[in-house]
Amino acid sequence: MKLIILDRDGVINEDSDNYIKSPEEFIPLPGSLEAIARLHRAGYAIAVATNQSGIARGYFDIDTLNRMHEKLSQLLLALGGNIDGFFYCPHGPEDGCECRKPKPGLLLDIKVRFNTIMQDVPFVGDSLSDLNAARAVGAKPVLLKSGKGERTLAKGEGLDGVPVYDDLSAFVEALLKQDQQ
Repeated sequence: MKLIILDRDGVINEDSDNYIKSPEEFIPLPGSLEAIARLHRAGYAIAVATNQSGIARGYFDIDTLNRMHEKLSQLLLALGGNIDGFFYCPHGPEDGCECRKPKPGLLLDIKVRFNTIMQDVPFVGDSLSDLNAARAVGAKPVLLKSGKGERTLAKGEGLDGVPVYDDLSAFVEALLKQDQQ
């Protein structure tokens, strides 16, 4: 089984410093849904690992988060795509949980759910916390410039050996090309 893990906000959909709080605010980034559909058709299992502290902060509830993910699933279905699992941390930064990235809890849950080793699994994100979570479980960190990716690049820390792509479409194009070789 080929597995890929995606952060959500800034990778799949538009991000906001004010949080994505409703299905209406959940707006896919250009080309991201088509990229996920391509991964699905190429035989990849796709997991989403996302911090959602807006729940702890009272900006939205789990039912609203589920509706956002249902919207994503329906949009993908229309394109022949699928997400095989949504994994989220509902806690705030001060809660000290093990599931909030950069801690590895979400990725360890994915490892168990998909019964896989993480060594060659790409984790595609837009922040240093995504990259560090990938490293913590031995996955392959990948940075996108979309979302908060440009800010992450500008800080210049924790980027050694991390491939950088403009967006999810560019990464998927490169990955599938590599798979064909």
